[in-house]
Amino acid sequence: MDTLRGSLLMVLAMAAFALEDMFIKSAAQSLPVGQILILFGVGGMAIFAVMARAQGQRLWSPVYYTRALVVRSISEVAGRLCFTLAIALTPLSSASAILQATPLVVSAGAVVFFNEHVGLRRWLAIAAGFIGVLMILRPGANGFELASLFAVAGTLGFAGRDLATRAAPSGLSNTQLGLVGFAMLVAAGLIALPFGDQMVMPDVATSVSLGAATLVGVVAYQALTGAMRTGEISVVAPFRYTRLIFAMVLGVVVFHERPDLWTLIGSAVIVVSGGFTLLRSNRRGAET
Repeated sequence: MDTLRGSLLMVLAMAAFALEDMFIKSAAQSLPVGQILILFGVGGMAIFAVMARAQGQRLWSPVYYTRALVVRSISEVAGRLCFTLAIALTPLSSASAILQATPLVVSAGAVVFFNEHVGLRRWLAIAAGFIGVLMILRPGANGFELASLFAVAGTLGFAGRDLATRAAPSGLSNTQLGLVGFAMLVAAGLIALPFGDQMVMPDVATSVSLGAATLVGVVAYQALTGAMRTGEISVVAPFRYTRLIFAMVLGVVVFHERPDLWTLIGSAVIVVSGGFTLLRSNRRGAET
């Protein structure tokens, strides 16, 4: 039941993250990435701070300095900064497709850091997933976009965050972890700000997009944190692939994107490899 609950939380998180990406991409048409991250982070911090106080929880704790939380924070900064640049500079559908390699990285990391067992077939599935990423990137080809590498770096950052979330002290609530996570968005924005355009006053439409991104982002973050702390990582993580479905639909409907054939094939390879990983995990669980 824990694994089922974690899987459902992961699907909810991916739907909310896809909406968050849509709103951020809309805001990025008129605001620099650094400013978006700062405003987004401050808004999310405020919501999580109110939630924490309402639940009688501390806003600051010495536990934030533990190794797992430091690694999680650094990974959060890298993942958020790089992926926000990716969705601002490249099509939402292709950036989201590359991000689907995150569960494969998490599954591999679970072996290294949590001693979870992964057999030869699942390793082959992980390798196939990375081949799918290369199909989307197409390095050396005419369709290659250098900015797509931001999505790859974001994938590695998010995988590190998810693994560190699993190792976070159990005494920290999901709300407190969310507060720290959105604080790292502010840090990422401050890093990006000197390298982008000057800050401007957002118009009404952009302000609405940022507000909506903050609200769904809080839901997404809360659900993701709960998912990564519930059930077996290698089973729950592949449900990240549902984000690709949500993102591609939003990319086509809202931004009129048309993913090319290689992007669709690469996406299918990534999803199939992740699905195989999930089936192998379930079969192993049934056998034990």
